[in-house]
Amino acid sequence: MRMIMPPLRQRRSVDKYLSRYFQEYHPSDFNRAIAELCRYYHLRLPKIEWYEYIDWGKTAGKTYENGQIYLVHPENWKRGRKYKSERKWINTVYHELGHYIFWADAENKADNFAFRMVRGLNGNHRNGQHGNGYHRNGHR
Repeated sequence: MRMIMPPLRQRRSVDKYLSRYFQEYHPSDFNRAIAELCRYYHLRLPKIEWYEYIDWGKTAGKTYENGQIYLVHPENWKRGRKYKSERKWINTVYHELGHYIFWADAENKADNFAFRMVRGLNGNHRNGQHGNGYHRNGHR
């Protein structure tokens, strides 16, 4: 599966903001990181809620189909987790954002997919040609 990724310069910028947020807890750093990614993918900002723990500490983040993301706040991450590293937390944020990016606008994507799958199959022939460019007699 091919994925379109932001340029390296932009990924470094996002990573820097997330790292700074993990260390200093300035909400503006986190918001800038998320806004930069959403701007690149032309998505609305997800609704993010912070928790001390999710699923009794078994889960670090959760993304729902409606675009809502639950994350364990860095303060709580440092206190209660087996793997307390900054890098692990940042990777968790990326993982949940990956869910958000690929689930975003699912209904329109599904409709578009369905439309494209049947385009040319339903007998709409232009100039007597089928969707493959050949006439009914098999010649171009």
